[in-house]
Amino acid sequence: MIKMRGFLQRWVVFIGAIVAWELLTRAAQSPFFPPPTTIVGTAAEKWFSGPASSLFLTDEAFSDLLASLGRIAAGWLIAVVLGVALGTLLGRSRTALDYFGPLMAFMRAIPPPVLVPVFLVLLGIGTQMQITVIVFGVMWPILLNTVDGVRSVDQVKVDTARSFRIPRAHWIFGVVLPAATPKIFAGLRVSLSLALVLMVVSELVGSTNGIGYRLMFDQRQFDFPAMWAGIVLLGILGYLLNTLLLVVERRALSWQPSQAHQVVGG
Repeated sequence: MIKMRGFLQRWVVFIGAIVAWELLTRAAQSPFFPPPTTIVGTAAEKWFSGPASSLFLTDEAFSDLLASLGRIAAGWLIAVVLGVALGTLLGRSRTALDYFGPLMAFMRAIPPPVLVPVFLVLLGIGTQMQITVIVFGVMWPILLNTVDGVRSVDQVKVDTARSFRIPRAHWIFGVVLPAATPKIFAGLRVSLSLALVLMVVSELVGSTNGIGYRLMFDQRQFDFPAMWAGIVLLGILGYLLNTLLLVVERRALSWQPSQAHQVVGG
């Protein structure tokens, strides 16, 4: 009974919105706003009507969905490595932060979509350009949160490590990064949502496949059910990625329950 009540509290508004969407669009009969049932049918036909040997995925699913997932995964993971590494270095060096702080403030203030034409000229159409756009845009939340987390390490731990002359690598991976983990994960959650947006933006103008490319293609063909299917797919993809990251976050922060509750609950 309690589980059912929790389920209803979590999903009743969402289900109600879907029902209202279905009723309103069927009443309006607008070609620009198809009902959800039509969108779901279109999505199933476009992406999930393939043979069983290919897990029911169609050629379009392999061409577009998997291509987009590969780009967002590659771009985000590269940004995570760069952001955490650079953030750790800058967070432990006040001098380096003073030198590079103004440059970081300037670079992070540039909206990543406006650099798409620049990267398009430099790198051409293709996956390399799209991954570069994603990396540039999503690295900053990770880097800045890592800097903040590293700089907030308890001074007692710093003094203790110096007293015992703990090797630098052990100090970084055994003390600094674990203490900074809650703030790093806060940056990861922001960056993951941003990566999805930049994936679509980069594919709108600099790709021959992908979800963003397919959205633009369907819009130009006036295939509005297919266009809306792509939009809904992006929403589902964003929700699933965020849920997966939350699971990883809870496991990573399980050793410090108070901080895990604060980050997840906030």
